[in-house]
Amino acid sequence: MLQNEVENFANLLEQATVYLAPYQEKIIVVKYGGNAMINEDLKKLVMQDILLLNQLGVKVVLVHGGGPEISQGVKLLGKEPQFINGLRVTDQDTINVVLQMLAGKVNKSLVALLKGKGVGLCGIDTNMLQCEKLQAEVDYGFVGEIVKVNTQLLELALSANLIPVISTVGVDDQGVAYNINADTVASEIAMALGAAKLVSMTDIAGLLRDRFDESTLIPEVEVSEVQGLIDQGIIAGGMIPKIACCTDFINAGGIEANIIDGRVPHAILVSLFGGKNGTLFYKK
Repeated sequence: MLQNEVENFANLLEQATVYLAPYQEKIIVVKYGGNAMINEDLKKLVMQDILLLNQLGVKVVLVHGGGPEISQGVKLLGKEPQFINGLRVTDQDTINVVLQMLAGKVNKSLVALLKGKGVGLCGIDTNMLQCEKLQAEVDYGFVGEIVKVNTQLLELALSANLIPVISTVGVDDQGVAYNINADTVASEIAMALGAAKLVSMTDIAGLLRDRFDESTLIPEVEVSEVQGLIDQGIIAGGMIPKIACCTDFINAGGIEANIIDGRVPHAILVSLFGGKNGTLFYKK
């Protein structure tokens, strides 16, 4: 390596250390999904970024979905995936696919990219995600809501400087497995671990005043402003529960939550290193 390359690298490392100082030995929970999970190039960049954060002393917990793979598996059974209000209707065949694809194939493919630093887990392990059947106006089948998070296994992994990679399957007190919304899982785990930051990767630029115009991105939102934005219709549809997960985390003591554009290369690093990506939620 030439002298100028060494100097450039040293300067870059110094800047990174400054930006990451608030998160040294702190926990960041990343909800990983969307195009960044489908696009193989973006997937590799995300895993590289998480490895770098781990090497720089940040404790990262990765929570992932796996919607496209689950839908593909359901179609192979001759069924069409069903969604109501953004939630997957999960019958017995579908929960079997979830266990095979989400807790199996998808989880282990991500762990493999973390080069020996990842440990693949699902919410069934040590009853990590204790849940019950979701009670709603419609019957979603094997869709659960979390009643308790057992952090023992997560704390063991983090203390060993490993990166927990968690698939969003939980279990009830009868041993029945349930599919759980990934944003909810990430928020609940972040609260249970006392994480400093929650990051949710999406396929949109962030919270937009006009959802058809990415130039109307709202870069920052104080949590007390959220209800007003809902009343104005700016926060609507599937963004309501996603942002609720952010505000729940902050109101429980989290420092900040980001909804970031996972289509942007190195999206996580951009948001942590002071770049403009997505919408930051915070409390005064």
